[in-house]
Amino acid sequence: MRIAVPAETEGNETRVAATPETVRKFKALGADVTVQAGAGLASGISDAEFEAAGAAVASSAADAMAGADVVLGVRRPSAASLAGVNPGAAVVAIADPYGAEGALAELAGAHVSLFAMEFMPRITRAQSMDVLSSQANLAGYRAVIDGAAEYGRALPMMMTAAGTVPAAKIFIMGVGVAGLQAIATARRMGAIVTATDVRPATKEQVESLGAKFLAVEDDEFRQAQTAGGYAKEMSAEYRAKQAALTASHIAKQDIVITTALIPGRPAPRLITADMVASMRAGSVIVDLAVERGGNCELSSPGAVVVTPNGVKIVGRLNVPGRLAATASALYAKNLFAFVETMIDKDTKALAIKWDDELVRATLLTRGGAVVHPNFLQAA
Repeated sequence: MRIAVPAETEGNETRVAATPETVRKFKALGADVTVQAGAGLASGISDAEFEAAGAAVASSAADAMAGADVVLGVRRPSAASLAGVNPGAAVVAIADPYGAEGALAELAGAHVSLFAMEFMPRITRAQSMDVLSSQANLAGYRAVIDGAAEYGRALPMMMTAAGTVPAAKIFIMGVGVAGLQAIATARRMGAIVTATDVRPATKEQVESLGAKFLAVEDDEFRQAQTAGGYAKEMSAEYRAKQAALTASHIAKQDIVITTALIPGRPAPRLITADMVASMRAGSVIVDLAVERGGNCELSSPGAVVVTPNGVKIVGRLNVPGRLAATASALYAKNLFAFVETMIDKDTKALAIKWDDELVRATLLTRGGAVVHPNFLQAA
Protein backbone atom coordinates (compact mmCIF):
# COMPACT_ATOMS: atom_id res chain seq x y z
CA MET A 1 0.00 0.00 0.00
CA ARG A 2 1.32 3.42 -0.99
CA ILE A 3 0.47 6.67 0.80
CA ALA A 4 1.10 10.04 -0.88
CA VAL A 5 1.51 13.37 0.92
CA PRO A 6 1.53 16.21 -1.63
CA ALA A 7 2.51 19.79 -0.85
CA GLU A 8 -0.44 22.11 -0.29
CA THR A 9 -1.12 24.51 -3.16
CA GLU A 10 -3.24 27.21 -1.50
CA GLY A 11 -1.14 30.29 -0.92
CA ASN A 12 -1.96 30.75 2.77
CA GLU A 13 -1.80 27.06 3.72
CA THR A 14 1.24 26.35 5.88
CA ARG A 15 0.21 22.98 7.29
CA VAL A 16 1.19 19.52 6.08
CA ALA A 17 -0.82 16.28 6.34
CA ALA A 18 1.96 14.08 7.75
CA THR A 19 4.87 14.41 10.15
CA PRO A 20 7.91 12.20 10.72
CA GLU A 21 6.03 10.71 13.69
CA THR A 22 3.03 9.63 11.61
CA VAL A 23 5.27 8.47 8.75
CA ARG A 24 6.97 6.07 11.17
CA LYS A 25 3.57 4.83 12.36
CA PHE A 26 2.39 4.22 8.81
CA LYS A 27 5.62 2.40 8.01
CA ALA A 28 5.04 0.18 11.05
CA LEU A 29 1.69 -0.77 9.53
CA GLY A 30 3.43 -1.87 6.34
CA ALA A 31 2.75 1.20 4.18
CA ASP A 32 5.18 2.98 1.87
CA VAL A 33 4.96 6.76 2.25
CA THR A 34 5.98 9.29 -0.40
CA VAL A 35 6.15 12.98 0.48
CA GLN A 36 6.47 15.73 -2.11
CA ALA A 37 9.68 17.72 -1.71
CA GLY A 38 9.14 20.84 0.40
CA ALA A 39 5.73 19.79 1.68
CA GLY A 40 6.69 20.27 5.31
CA LEU A 41 8.95 23.31 5.10
CA ALA A 42 6.32 25.84 6.20
CA SER A 43 5.66 23.64 9.25
CA GLY A 44 9.35 23.42 10.10
CA ILE A 45 9.81 19.87 8.75
CA SER A 46 12.63 19.30 6.29
CA ASP A 47 12.73 16.67 3.56
CA ALA A 48 15.66 15.07 5.40
CA GLU A 49 13.48 14.56 8.49
CA PHE A 50 10.83 12.80 6.41
CA GLU A 51 13.51 10.61 4.81
CA ALA A 52 14.97 9.75 8.22
CA ALA A 53 11.49 8.60 9.28
CA GLY A 54 11.35 6.23 6.30
CA ALA A 55 9.49 8.26 3.68
CA ALA A 56 10.53 8.63 0.06
CA VAL A 57 10.73 12.24 -1.16
CA ALA A 58 9.35 12.93 -4.65
CA SER A 59 10.42 15.93 -6.66
CA SER A 60 6.91 16.78 -7.87
CA ALA A 61 3.27 16.29 -6.94
CA ALA A 62 2.78 13.98 -9.93
CA ASP A 63 5.65 11.76 -8.80
CA ALA A 64 4.29 11.70 -5.24
CA MET A 65 0.80 10.74 -6.44
CA ALA A 66 1.82 8.05 -8.93
CA GLY A 67 0.37 4.70 -7.89
CA ALA A 68 -0.98 5.99 -4.57
CA ASP A 69 -3.66 4.04 -2.73
CA VAL A 70 -4.15 6.79 -0.13
CA VAL A 71 -3.66 10.55 -0.50
CA LEU A 72 -3.37 12.66 2.64
CA GLY A 73 -4.06 16.37 2.35
CA VAL A 74 -4.92 19.39 4.42
CA ARG A 75 -7.15 21.05 1.81
CA ARG A 76 -9.28 19.31 -0.81
CA PRO A 77 -7.07 18.50 -3.83
CA SER A 78 -8.17 19.14 -7.39
CA ALA A 79 -9.31 16.26 -9.57
CA ALA A 80 -6.51 17.02 -12.03
CA SER A 81 -3.85 16.61 -9.36
CA LEU A 82 -5.05 13.04 -8.68
CA ALA A 83 -4.52 11.80 -12.24
CA GLY A 84 -1.80 9.32 -11.26
CA VAL A 85 -3.42 7.66 -8.25
CA ASN A 86 -4.80 4.13 -8.34
CA PRO A 87 -8.50 3.73 -9.18
CA GLY A 88 -10.58 3.91 -6.02
CA ALA A 89 -7.79 5.55 -4.02
CA ALA A 90 -8.82 7.04 -0.67
CA VAL A 91 -8.32 10.82 -0.50
CA VAL A 92 -8.48 12.13 3.06
CA ALA A 93 -8.55 15.89 3.68
CA ILE A 94 -10.59 18.83 4.94
CA ALA A 95 -12.90 18.81 1.94
CA ASP A 96 -14.87 22.06 2.51
CA PRO A 97 -17.57 20.82 0.10
CA TYR A 98 -20.37 23.32 0.76
CA GLY A 99 -20.56 25.67 -2.19
CA ALA A 100 -18.05 23.54 -4.10
CA GLU A 101 -20.43 21.06 -5.71
CA GLY A 102 -18.72 21.39 -9.09
CA ALA A 103 -15.33 20.43 -7.64
CA LEU A 104 -17.01 17.58 -5.79
CA ALA A 105 -18.49 16.25 -9.03
CA GLU A 106 -15.07 16.43 -10.70
CA LEU A 107 -13.52 14.45 -7.85
CA ALA A 108 -16.26 11.86 -8.18
CA GLY A 109 -15.40 11.64 -11.88
CA ALA A 110 -11.78 10.95 -10.94
CA HIS A 111 -13.02 7.71 -9.34
CA VAL A 112 -11.51 8.35 -5.93
CA SER A 113 -13.10 7.88 -2.52
CA LEU A 114 -13.01 11.34 -0.95
CA PHE A 115 -13.33 11.58 2.83
CA ALA A 116 -14.14 14.90 4.54
CA MET A 117 -12.38 14.94 7.90
CA GLU A 118 -14.54 17.83 9.13
CA PHE A 119 -17.60 15.54 8.89
CA MET A 120 -16.17 13.18 11.50
CA PRO A 121 -18.94 12.45 14.03
CA ARG A 122 -18.32 13.77 17.51
CA ILE A 123 -18.49 10.45 19.33
CA THR A 124 -16.12 8.94 21.86
CA ARG A 125 -14.56 6.55 19.38
CA ALA A 126 -13.67 9.37 16.98
CA GLN A 127 -12.23 11.90 19.44
CA SER A 128 -8.68 11.28 18.25
CA MET A 129 -9.82 11.95 14.65
CA ASP A 130 -11.66 15.24 15.32
CA VAL A 131 -9.84 17.78 13.15
CA LEU A 132 -12.37 20.51 13.89
CA SER A 133 -11.53 20.33 17.58
CA SER A 134 -7.76 20.02 17.18
CA GLN A 135 -7.56 22.98 14.80
CA ALA A 136 -10.19 25.15 16.48
CA ASN A 137 -8.39 24.73 19.79
CA LEU A 138 -5.30 26.33 18.26
CA ALA A 139 -7.36 29.03 16.53
CA GLY A 140 -8.87 30.07 19.87
CA TYR A 141 -5.43 30.33 21.44
CA ARG A 142 -3.97 32.25 18.50
CA ALA A 143 -6.94 34.64 18.43
CA VAL A 144 -6.05 35.88 21.91
CA ILE A 145 -2.38 36.23 20.98
CA ASP A 146 -3.27 38.16 17.81
CA GLY A 147 -5.77 40.31 19.69
CA ALA A 148 -3.24 41.15 22.39
CA ALA A 149 -0.61 42.03 19.78
CA GLU A 150 -2.96 44.43 18.00
CA TYR A 151 -4.28 45.89 21.26
CA GLY A 152 -0.83 47.17 22.17
CA ARG A 153 -1.48 47.33 25.89
CA ALA A 154 -0.92 44.94 28.80
CA LEU A 155 -3.70 42.42 29.51
CA PRO A 156 -3.31 41.74 33.25
CA MET A 157 -3.80 44.27 36.00
CA MET A 158 -0.42 45.57 37.16
CA MET A 159 0.20 47.54 40.34
CA THR A 160 3.43 49.49 39.96
CA ALA A 161 5.15 52.42 41.67
CA ALA A 162 4.16 54.51 38.66
CA GLY A 163 0.49 53.61 38.99
CA THR A 164 -1.99 50.81 38.38
CA VAL A 165 -2.57 49.32 34.95
CA PRO A 166 -6.18 48.09 34.68
CA ALA A 167 -6.88 44.59 33.37
CA ALA A 168 -8.08 44.38 29.77
CA LYS A 169 -11.68 43.33 29.15
CA ILE A 170 -12.08 40.52 26.61
CA PHE A 171 -15.44 39.32 25.26
CA ILE A 172 -15.68 35.91 23.54
CA MET A 173 -18.66 35.43 21.21
CA GLY A 174 -19.28 31.74 20.53
CA VAL A 175 -18.20 29.12 23.04
CA GLY A 176 -17.25 26.07 21.03
CA VAL A 177 -13.78 24.56 21.15
CA ALA A 178 -12.17 27.77 19.86
CA GLY A 179 -14.13 29.94 22.26
CA LEU A 180 -13.33 27.82 25.29
CA GLN A 181 -9.61 27.89 24.48
CA ALA A 182 -9.81 31.64 23.94
CA ILE A 183 -11.42 32.04 27.36
CA ALA A 184 -8.79 29.87 29.03
CA THR A 185 -5.93 31.69 27.29
CA ALA A 186 -7.30 35.16 28.05
CA ARG A 187 -7.81 34.22 31.70
CA ARG A 188 -4.26 32.86 31.95
CA MET A 189 -3.01 36.16 30.56
CA GLY A 190 -4.86 38.06 33.28
CA ALA A 191 -7.77 39.61 31.39
CA ILE A 192 -11.32 40.07 32.67
CA VAL A 193 -13.29 37.71 30.43
CA THR A 194 -16.96 37.50 29.49
CA ALA A 195 -18.48 35.14 26.93
CA THR A 196 -21.73 34.40 25.16
CA ASP A 197 -23.24 31.52 23.17
CA VAL A 198 -26.72 30.44 22.11
CA ARG A 199 -26.29 26.95 23.61
CA PRO A 200 -27.36 26.69 27.25
CA ALA A 201 -24.84 23.92 28.04
CA THR A 202 -21.98 26.38 27.55
CA LYS A 203 -22.92 28.57 30.51
CA GLU A 204 -21.46 26.13 33.04
CA GLN A 205 -18.34 25.64 30.88
CA VAL A 206 -17.76 29.39 30.69
CA GLU A 207 -18.16 29.88 34.42
CA SER A 208 -15.90 26.90 35.19
CA LEU A 209 -13.09 28.74 33.40
CA GLY A 210 -13.56 31.84 35.52
CA ALA A 211 -15.43 33.95 32.96
CA LYS A 212 -18.87 35.56 33.18
CA PHE A 213 -21.67 34.31 30.89
CA LEU A 214 -23.87 36.74 28.95
CA ALA A 215 -27.01 35.65 27.06
CA VAL A 216 -30.74 36.14 26.69
CA GLU A 217 -31.89 33.03 28.55
CA ASP A 218 -35.40 32.48 27.15
CA ASP A 219 -37.17 29.32 25.88
CA GLU A 220 -35.49 29.47 22.47
CA PHE A 221 -32.10 29.71 24.15
CA ARG A 222 -32.84 26.62 26.25
CA GLN A 223 -33.49 24.59 23.07
CA ALA A 224 -30.68 26.00 20.94
CA GLN A 225 -28.38 22.99 20.62
CA THR A 226 -28.46 20.09 18.16
CA ALA A 227 -28.07 16.47 19.20
CA GLY A 228 -24.54 16.62 17.81
CA GLY A 229 -23.60 19.49 20.11
CA TYR A 230 -23.62 22.22 17.46
CA ALA A 231 -25.42 25.55 17.71
CA LYS A 232 -28.75 25.86 15.90
CA GLU A 233 -29.47 28.89 13.74
CA MET A 234 -31.50 31.26 15.90
CA SER A 235 -34.63 33.16 14.90
CA ALA A 236 -34.50 36.80 13.85
CA GLU A 237 -36.36 37.72 17.03
CA TYR A 238 -33.79 36.02 19.26
CA ARG A 239 -30.89 37.53 17.35
CA ALA A 240 -32.41 41.00 17.84
CA LYS A 241 -32.75 40.47 21.60
CA GLN A 242 -29.23 39.10 21.88
CA ALA A 243 -27.86 41.98 19.81
CA ALA A 244 -29.52 44.50 22.11
CA LEU A 245 -28.00 42.80 25.15
CA THR A 246 -24.52 42.60 23.70
CA ALA A 247 -24.41 46.03 22.05
CA SER A 248 -23.92 47.93 25.28
CA HIS A 249 -21.51 45.27 26.53
CA ILE A 250 -19.31 45.44 23.43
CA ALA A 251 -18.95 49.20 23.79
CA LYS A 252 -17.04 48.65 27.04
CA GLN A 253 -14.71 45.90 25.79
CA ASP A 254 -11.05 46.16 24.83
CA ILE A 255 -10.89 42.97 22.75
CA VAL A 256 -13.79 41.03 21.20
CA ILE A 257 -13.18 37.58 19.69
CA THR A 258 -15.90 36.04 17.54
CA THR A 259 -15.92 32.30 16.81
CA ALA A 260 -19.49 31.55 15.74
CA LEU A 261 -19.85 29.12 12.83
CA ILE A 262 -22.69 26.84 11.74
CA PRO A 263 -21.62 23.90 9.50
CA GLY A 264 -22.67 24.42 5.89
CA ARG A 265 -23.97 27.95 6.39
CA PRO A 266 -22.58 31.48 6.17
CA ALA A 267 -21.24 32.79 9.47
CA PRO A 268 -23.94 34.51 11.56
CA ARG A 269 -23.60 38.29 11.79
CA LEU A 270 -22.95 39.16 15.43
CA ILE A 271 -21.31 42.59 15.32
CA THR A 272 -22.82 45.43 13.27
CA ALA A 273 -21.13 48.58 12.05
CA ASP A 274 -23.02 50.52 14.75
CA MET A 275 -21.57 48.26 17.44
CA VAL A 276 -18.07 48.82 16.06
CA ALA A 277 -18.69 52.57 16.06
CA SER A 278 -19.54 52.39 19.77
CA MET A 279 -16.18 50.89 20.72
CA ARG A 280 -13.24 52.90 22.02
CA ALA A 281 -10.27 53.82 19.85
CA GLY A 282 -7.55 51.19 20.18
CA SER A 283 -9.95 48.32 20.89
CA VAL A 284 -9.72 45.16 18.77
CA ILE A 285 -12.09 42.67 17.15
CA VAL A 286 -10.68 39.28 16.08
CA ASP A 287 -13.06 37.55 13.65
CA LEU A 288 -12.36 33.82 13.42
CA ALA A 289 -15.30 33.29 11.06
CA VAL A 290 -13.99 35.59 8.34
CA GLU A 291 -13.51 32.73 5.84
CA ARG A 292 -17.28 32.09 6.00
CA GLY A 293 -18.31 35.73 5.58
CA GLY A 294 -17.38 36.90 9.06
CA ASN A 295 -19.22 37.50 12.31
CA CYS A 296 -18.44 41.22 12.06
CA GLU A 297 -20.05 43.37 9.38
CA LEU A 298 -16.80 45.23 8.70
CA SER A 299 -14.38 42.28 8.60
CA SER A 300 -12.19 41.84 5.53
CA PRO A 301 -10.70 38.39 4.76
CA GLY A 302 -6.94 38.36 5.15
CA ALA A 303 -6.70 41.93 6.39
CA VAL A 304 -6.55 44.07 9.52
CA VAL A 305 -9.07 46.88 9.04
CA VAL A 306 -8.76 50.10 11.05
CA THR A 307 -12.09 51.91 11.29
CA PRO A 308 -12.52 55.71 11.36
CA ASN A 309 -13.02 55.56 15.14
CA GLY A 310 -9.76 53.64 15.61
CA VAL A 311 -11.01 50.08 16.11
CA LYS A 312 -8.85 47.31 14.63
CA ILE A 313 -10.74 44.40 13.04
CA VAL A 314 -8.49 41.37 12.53
CA GLY A 315 -9.58 39.01 9.74
CA ARG A 316 -6.67 36.58 9.45
CA LEU A 317 -7.15 33.59 7.16
CA ASN A 318 -6.20 30.05 8.22
CA VAL A 319 -5.59 30.97 11.85
CA PRO A 320 -4.52 27.42 12.87
CA GLY A 321 -1.91 27.65 10.13
CA ARG A 322 -0.36 30.59 12.02
CA LEU A 323 0.83 27.88 14.41
CA ALA A 324 1.86 25.61 11.56
CA ALA A 325 4.15 23.20 13.42
CA THR A 326 1.67 22.49 16.21
CA ALA A 327 -1.34 22.45 13.87
CA SER A 328 0.37 19.98 11.52
CA ALA A 329 1.40 17.71 14.38
CA LEU A 330 -2.19 17.47 15.66
CA TYR A 331 -3.79 17.24 12.22
CA ALA A 332 -1.42 14.50 11.10
CA LYS A 333 -2.32 12.49 14.21
CA ASN A 334 -6.03 12.96 13.44
CA LEU A 335 -5.45 11.58 9.93
CA PHE A 336 -3.40 8.64 11.15
CA ALA A 337 -6.05 7.66 13.70
CA PHE A 338 -8.67 7.55 10.92
CA VAL A 339 -6.63 5.95 8.15
CA GLU A 340 -5.36 3.28 10.55
CA THR A 341 -8.93 1.93 10.74
CA MET A 342 -8.84 1.36 6.96
CA ILE A 343 -5.69 -0.79 6.91
CA ASP A 344 -5.85 -4.57 7.24
CA LYS A 345 -3.23 -5.47 9.83
CA ASP A 346 -2.61 -8.91 8.30
CA THR A 347 -2.42 -8.12 4.59
CA LYS A 348 -0.99 -4.59 5.10
CA ALA A 349 -3.43 -3.44 2.39
CA LEU A 350 -6.16 -0.83 2.22
CA ALA A 351 -9.40 -2.44 3.39
CA ILE A 352 -12.11 0.18 3.88
CA LYS A 353 -15.09 -0.99 5.92
CA TRP A 354 -17.85 0.73 3.96
CA ASP A 355 -20.49 0.07 6.62
CA ASP A 356 -18.41 1.65 9.40
CA GLU A 357 -20.20 4.67 10.90
CA LEU A 358 -17.08 6.82 10.57
CA VAL A 359 -16.74 5.96 6.88
CA ARG A 360 -20.44 6.57 6.20
CA ALA A 361 -20.32 9.95 7.93
CA THR A 362 -17.25 11.25 6.08
CA LEU A 363 -17.43 9.62 2.63
CA LEU A 364 -18.30 12.15 -0.09
CA THR A 365 -17.51 10.30 -3.34
CA ARG A 366 -17.14 6.66 -4.34
CA GLY A 367 -17.22 4.67 -7.58
CA GLY A 368 -17.57 7.72 -9.79
CA ALA A 369 -20.49 9.26 -7.90
CA VAL A 370 -21.21 11.69 -5.08
CA VAL A 371 -22.60 9.51 -2.28
CA HIS A 372 -22.96 11.73 0.79
CA PRO A 373 -26.67 12.41 1.51
CA ASN A 374 -26.05 16.13 2.03
CA PHE A 375 -24.97 16.47 -1.62
CA LEU A 376 -27.00 13.91 -3.53
CA GLN A 377 -29.61 16.44 -4.67
CA ALA A 378 -26.95 18.97 -5.64
CA ALA A 379 -25.08 16.33 -7.63
